Amino acid sequence: MKTIALRELAHSRSGEKGNHSNISVIAYDPALFPLIKDQVTIEAVRGLYGPITKGAIHRYELPAIGALNFVLENVLEGGRSRTLVFEESGKALSSLILTLRVTVPQSTPERSQAHNKGIL
Repeated sequence: MKTIALRELAHSRSGEKGNHSNISVIAYDPALFPLIKDQVTIEAVRGLYGPITKGAIHRYELPAIGALNFVLENVLEGGRSRTLVFEESGKALSSLILTLRVTVPQSTPERSQAHNKGIL
């Protein structure tokens, strides 16, 4: 087994609605979804976003498209138009989740290595 950044297995999108943000994690390969689903938990997400999240975190599974969606409540200091903390805008939050470390079988290909070798 090896530990890698989630960005090797998935990409992410995020957005905001008022004071809440949603963050999606989408597997590059649907075969990786079970591994992502098992490790990218509410607890793991709270570990990353806990210092700025003042409300609940909800997780929704979308197995048909190999994705998870997280809704973080009360994370945007009143919403985009009410805060001076632009870095906490919902659009900017997706990059942090991709730093989450996940454990995978040794044989799992890493996207960055494949890209560097010209495979992707």
